[in-house]
Amino acid sequence: MRAIWKGAVSFGLVNVPVKLYAATESHDVSFRQVHVKDGGRIRYQRICSVDGEEVPYSEIAKGYETEDGEMVVLTDDDMAELPSSSSREIAVEKFVPSEQIDPLLFEKSYYLEPEASGAKPYALLRQALLDADRMAVVTVALRQRTTVAVLRVRSTENGDVIVLQTMMWPDEVRTPDFNVEVGEVKDAEVKMAHMLVETLSGDFDAAEFEDDYAEAVEALVKTKVEGGDVTRTETSTPTSGEVVDLLAALQRSVAAAKQARGEDVPDEADGETATKPKKKAAAKKSTTKKAATKKTNAKKAAAKKSA
Repeated sequence: MRAIWKGAVSFGLVNVPVKLYAATESHDVSFRQVHVKDGGRIRYQRICSVDGEEVPYSEIAKGYETEDGEMVVLTDDDMAELPSSSSREIAVEKFVPSEQIDPLLFEKSYYLEPEASGAKPYALLRQALLDADRMAVVTVALRQRTTVAVLRVRSTENGDVIVLQTMMWPDEVRTPDFNVEVGEVKDAEVKMAHMLVETLSGDFDAAEFEDDYAEAVEALVKTKVEGGDVTRTETSTPTSGEVVDLLAALQRSVAAAKQARGEDVPDEADGETATKPKKKAAAKKSTTKKAATKKTNAKKAAAKKSA
């Protein structure tokens, strides 16, 4: 993993130098919009809604639309005047009970790794959070914007790690605009519901769940490629029509490089050594040289006879 941010966690007079790593990554299946007829990708142009002209990137600015539909254009100078922060500090504001944080507020997760000089205070903070069963509410500046986050401890295969989770602002969480109408609930129905909960009770293991959709899409694409059901476009990279794994591709690349250097390369089919390109070139060169020598000797003999 590559660190995306470096700074320090500060609580009281203690500073813990840390590195920040993205803790999650998405494996959602992404599709391209293409023309059904020839498989060409669909391109979108930046068209102005007023004059209908295509607009270059150099003439595009940020605009804020007001409630009455007016558009306010914000320049780079305007954006530079907005309050921003480049602080490299994760400031602990308070330690709160874990159950007081609504999971709905959590946004993005990051791992915190201590620098060599901060290993001991990192371990102390981690242990304190575990023993108190609390989360640390912090403020941190990421991408020049200050946000609220929490620090908590997560158990992993490599041990306990402090995780930083950014949070949404309270006004970003929507309130449902519907009411759940509940009729009369009988005691027997509640009892049966309790029995169902007990029957399906267990411990959570994330490994038990798989992304069936992504796997199904990959299998479908592989079947179509193997069956030759592929649309070639002008920008397509030609392939052999088969799904080639990385190891096979690397082996072929090594073999090609060895052949280019004139080294022996075992043939994949019968195990025999493939013909060396350089020897062929050398043999051809030798034959040409012999022919040239013969021709020169013949000319010399003819000249001698004439004399």
